Amino acid sequence: MSQQQERFRRLYAEQFDRLLGYALRRVDRPEDAADVVSETFLVAWRRLGDVPDGDEARLWLYGVARRTLANHRRGEGRRTALGDRLRRDLAACAPDHAAGVTERETVRAAMHRLAARDREVLELAAWEGLEPREIAEVLGISPIAVRSRLSRSRARLRALMVEDEPACNEAGPPGHVTGRQPQLARKEDR
Repeated sequence: MSQQQERFRRLYAEQFDRLLGYALRRVDRPEDAADVVSETFLVAWRRLGDVPDGDEARLWLYGVARRTLANHRRGEGRRTALGDRLRRDLAACAPDHAAGVTERETVRAAMHRLAARDREVLELAAWEGLEPREIAEVLGISPIAVRSRLSRSRARLRALMVEDEPACNEAGPPGHVTGRQPQLARKEDR
C-alpha cells in the first residue's frame, strides 16, 4: 500500500464520523448525508496533497463539506420546487391540526428564517462545537469577524424565537404570570 493510500485511510478513519454528523445535521435525509460525505472524501482523495496534517485536516474537510452541501442544496431546491408548491396547495385544503409546537420546532423554524450566513455560523458553533478561530478557518474569514457574526446571529435567533412564541407568553418573562397573585392551597385541598 502506498503512503498516499495509507494517509487517506487514516484521514477517513479519523474524520468520517465527524463529517457524517456534520452532514446529518444539515440535510433532511440520511442518504443525502452519505452522498455529501462521499463527495467530500472524493475531493480529499483527488486533492490529498492539499489536505493539511493533524487537526487542520478536519477543518479543511468541513470547508469542502460546506461547499458540497451548498451544491447539494441548490440541486435539491431545483428538484423539490414542484413538491413545495403541491404541499402549500394541500395545506390550504387540509390544514395541520397539531395541538402545539415543541420548543425544538420553534428553534428549527427560527433557524430556517435566519439568513444562510447566520444559520451557518450558529450551526458550526453549536452543532460542531467549533471555536471561533476554527470557524474562521472553515469560513475563510477572521476570528474577530466570526465573533461579531456569532453575536449578531444569536441576537437575531432570539428575536425570531420571541416572534414565534404564542401571544399568551408575551405578558412577561418566562415562568411568570403578571397580574395574578399565587394561590395558596387550602388546608382541605392538601
